[in-house]
Amino acid sequence: MEISVEASQSEATPLGRLVEEHRKYSQKLEAILAQPYLSDTEQVEAARLKKLKLKLKDQMAGFARTAPST
Repeated sequence: MEISVEASQSEATPLGRLVEEHRKYSQKLEAILAQPYLSDTEQVEAARLKKLKLKLKDQMAGFARTAPST
């Protein structure tokens, strides 16, 4: 599902804050997964970040469904 973020570029909007938080989680996850070996703690953190990202994506999709079409 593609989420339009043109109107949400500003963190001043609730959708903008979700997009920014999702981006931060993505960056943290990429940094963890870039390592050749993950400790148990890093594996748990990677799973946690994936779940947080999915939750935010669901929330962003909810905004997209309820937003008026232009």
